[in-house]
Amino acid sequence: MKKFTVTIIFMFLALMVFPQKKYEYKVITSVESVVPMGIGRSRIIDTKQEINAANFTTERTEGKKSKQKEIKRSSAKVDHFAETKLLNFYSGVGINFQNIASNDALITSVINKVINEGWELAFVTSGVESDAGKNDRKGIFITRYIFKRPAK
Repeated sequence: MKKFTVTIIFMFLALMVFPQKKYEYKVITSVESVVPMGIGRSRIIDTKQEINAANFTTERTEGKKSKQKEIKRSSAKVDHFAETKLLNFYSGVGINFQNIASNDALITSVINKVINEGWELAFVTSGVESDAGKNDRKGIFITRYIFKRPAK
């Protein structure tokens, strides 16, 4: 019992000395086109407006009943965001490594700017979309950079 009490006291003291931090998060997305000859649109998107997901969330009852039809998709769109132009991965003859290096420099610039604003890069996740069927001429490479900083 004495050992248990000492453990509880140390845990309490540790929580006082090292309180649980709360964070706020920011997501920046890069979309790089996998379409040749500059036809695609590649961008870095940085939302400048907060949105409350609770306004667009419903709960299902009995596994089927939902009020999602009452929520308009257009209401979920933000109006204020920054767009940074990127280059496409492909030129007319194939992969353009200069475009990839240029995109890396632009993405690095945006990441450094956000870090200088007090954010810390917490996670990075990416994916590719392309049907890759006969004569496939479309696709994207998307990356989400998730930043965090202590909540104010």
